[in-house]
Amino acid sequence: MADRTIGVLVMSYGTPESMDRIEAYYTHIRRGIPPSAEQLKELTERYEAIGGSFPLRENTNRQVEALEHTLNRESAEHVFRCYQGLKHATPFIEDGVKQMAEDGITEAVGVVLAPHYSVMSVGGYIKRAKEAAEAHGIRMRFVQSYHLHPKWVRAQTERLKAGLARFGDIPADEIRVIFSAHSLPEKIIEMRDPYPDQLLASSKAIAEQAGVANWQFAWQSAGQTATPWLGPDITEVLETIHREEGVRNVLVSPIGFVSDHLEVLYDIDIECRALAERLGMRLERTESLNTDPLYMETLSDVVREQLRQA
Repeated sequence: MADRTIGVLVMSYGTPESMDRIEAYYTHIRRGIPPSAEQLKELTERYEAIGGSFPLRENTNRQVEALEHTLNRESAEHVFRCYQGLKHATPFIEDGVKQMAEDGITEAVGVVLAPHYSVMSVGGYIKRAKEAAEAHGIRMRFVQSYHLHPKWVRAQTERLKAGLARFGDIPADEIRVIFSAHSLPEKIIEMRDPYPDQLLASSKAIAEQAGVANWQFAWQSAGQTATPWLGPDITEVLETIHREEGVRNVLVSPIGFVSDHLEVLYDIDIECRALAERLGMRLERTESLNTDPLYMETLSDVVREQLRQA
């Protein structure tokens, strides 16, 4: 019989709730500095290009609900209650922790919907959640990363194989697989941040399990700042492999992301695909994990592992 309720703070980047909230969202990302008219127009047009929708919000809602169901199905020792905490939109990370406290939660685990750790991404989520939890008297442990969890790797491998199958009779060695993830400022290299190495380790594990030898890694969705970001960008990679190697078939596997949202639906499905078409290349993308049962089980496993380590 369950002996206590454990709170689970499920953290994600966040997205606007509607088109008229894009400016407030962008301002929060820019630490209170409103975007220029040109910047706002560009972001608004990107959301319009994917149908004027905000799939990340719906996907995150579904992931949080599915994780709570999975946790309670797999554990007889505890009752789990999941809360959402977003980095740049409501409910903010602090809102999620506050709601936990109001519901009488005294013990919790925090997990980010991102498999790979960087002090500039997951580390920032954890810092905010830890400060809020301490302020409310909640004992909270945190999942750092799960980039090599067997179930997550298997879920990505299944998607990779399904993506390759869409090319029909074209041999696998004639299809270039490009694993991708969100770029971060180059300064993380000097900080010996684990993010790049974890992404390469994930790519290698997925490729090996899928029996794929023809693969490489690329960065995407770099921010528009004065400081340099990690590269090469995936658009540069597409141009290079077309020009120098004559690659004609590409399968993009955006393993740094766990659900459909702007960086997948626009940056890859629209921007990269348009470039590929101009170059005379065929570009396909692996399906996002969203609420894949293996992904939900991955999150459930790493959350429960934190409790076992207590």
